[in-house]
Amino acid sequence: MKKLAFAGLLLALGLIALAPAGALAQNEIFIPLLVYRTGPYAPNGVPFANGARDYLALIDARDGGINGVKIAYEECETAYDTKMGVECYEKLKGKGPHGAAVFSPLSTGITYELIPKARVDHIPVFSMGYGRADAADGKVFEWTFNFPDSYWSQASVFIRDIGRRLGGMEKLKGQKIALIYHNSPYGKEPIPALRALASKYEFQLSELPVAHPGQEQGATWLEVQRSKPDWILLWGWGVMNSVAIKSAVSISFPMDHMMGVWWSGAEPDVIPAGSGAAGYEAGAFHAPGSDFPVHADILKYVYKGNRDEASKNNFGEVLYNRGMINYTYVTEAIRTAMKHFGNKPLSGAEVRWGMENLDLTTQRIKQLGMEGLVHPIKITCANHEFGGDIHMQQWDGKQWKFIGGWIEPIKDVIEPLVVQSADTFAKENDITPRTCAAGTASN
Repeated sequence: MKKLAFAGLLLALGLIALAPAGALAQNEIFIPLLVYRTGPYAPNGVPFANGARDYLALIDARDGGINGVKIAYEECETAYDTKMGVECYEKLKGKGPHGAAVFSPLSTGITYELIPKARVDHIPVFSMGYGRADAADGKVFEWTFNFPDSYWSQASVFIRDIGRRLGGMEKLKGQKIALIYHNSPYGKEPIPALRALASKYEFQLSELPVAHPGQEQGATWLEVQRSKPDWILLWGWGVMNSVAIKSAVSISFPMDHMMGVWWSGAEPDVIPAGSGAAGYEAGAFHAPGSDFPVHADILKYVYKGNRDEASKNNFGEVLYNRGMINYTYVTEAIRTAMKHFGNKPLSGAEVRWGMENLDLTTQRIKQLGMEGLVHPIKITCANHEFGGDIHMQQWDGKQWKFIGGWIEPIKDVIEPLVVQSADTFAKENDITPRTCAAGTASN
């Protein structure tokens, strides 16, 4: 078992030294951290991993754990490779006397592979804002959660926002919208939703794949220059994002008509393009910045007041906050489960119950020092996504800022799509859907 050592042990490029911490104690709950600090996606993977690590360290240092139960955690490097991610899962799923509490794969490809394994092993998979969009249907995907929002919800918010900016959804008719996407399960995930939305609103959708890792995009942008889309949706990751944004700037594409999914809206994506990236927008389900009480606590308890050290670890950046929020949801789900099962180390099955009964209220968010950082959510048996409102953020050349208000997904298109896709998955995998509250996947 290894835990991360902090001040004075940071290596070049944000790599973290690991120090032995002895065997997992009987009174600890084990949370594996699947990360990628190496490879072409490291510029985005490192900030997320740092935020995740720091939040778990905060809970142990400030609170003595979750209701007195200490957290043991261990990083496993996946390099955003599906095979390596599955190997990490197999290596860590049985760690310690209680096994892994939950897995957050940080990869749609890895998520797809872990979904059937989790059903057998009784360990929840938490793909926060990624993975299979139809996992929103908890009647079929009992062990998978993708809250607070899915890619299909994000895609519909883009279309709603474009319609709003045009002066009405009816004005989408005839608009040319290009999807530039990572040619992987992740990048392909929004396509069914966008095709359904194109059918309803009669806009022209073009789909432009970019091969891993995304550095070669010459042909893609020649097609953009040829077809002259009115809007571009970017579904990229890692170096693909910065190359795409720099390419858009180089052909003078209007940046306020280019929108990225929340994984294409962080500092490493826009800074390489310089001032030309100003105006670029991205979806978001949490706020940017470090001006929240929870950040002050991390600075105090994890970095002992050393802001320079915190800054070296991407403190307050978009993806740092996202890693922190991922494990806020996890620890709050564990806290929820403890109300039912007691203040003790929990099994994956017990944590799954906590995730399915998670009710993160405005009051609780304030207690966590996250008021204004995240939105309230409530998960149920049938609804493992929540499908709440999504914000747009814009890069002003120096920082990300929220613009406008929260935007509701187009649920009359997305919800039937979720139910249909989940039903197909159930039939293909011989799953009998559970009985939950009456209604659709949103009840």
